[in-house]
Amino acid sequence: MLNRVVLAGRLTKDPDLRYTPNGVAVANFTIAVNRPFSNNSGDRDADFINCVVWRRAAENLANFMSKGSLVGVDGRLQSRSFDNQEGKRVFVTEVVADSVQFLESKGASQGGGNRGGSGYQPNQNQQPSGNNFGSNNNNQRNDDPFADNGEPIDISDDDLPF
Repeated sequence: MLNRVVLAGRLTKDPDLRYTPNGVAVANFTIAVNRPFSNNSGDRDADFINCVVWRRAAENLANFMSKGSLVGVDGRLQSRSFDNQEGKRVFVTEVVADSVQFLESKGASQGGGNRGGSGYQPNQNQQPSGNNFGSNNNNQRNDDPFADNGEPIDISDDDLPF
């Protein structure tokens, strides 16, 4: 049998962090996940999926992510039921997350980050360090160590970690 759920979406509100009587952290949250197709009017609909995460991952989610944050959830689907205050049976289906990945830096969803990019911004005011990354023949500083300076790179099989 297989019960696996993988989702990527945005938090619809701040995670609700609570603690059990035994002191175990649990966070409930809902993510909005866009559907891969448009409806009849050309708009993209979203599904709002309830999730729960436990222990350290719950505390990290509550401390570092907020409404609008992009997260990835890996877990399983679970159904449960309980009797509410009126004595009525309530059925709940939710994703129990094994892990929650932060897919953008804190504050990026509020416009402070670089959505869709690597987030790398060269610091033009930074003083040269002792490394030789990105240096060229006339000793000018190049802040991007991965920039192509037109010269071939010589890598032997012994240099590769795999």
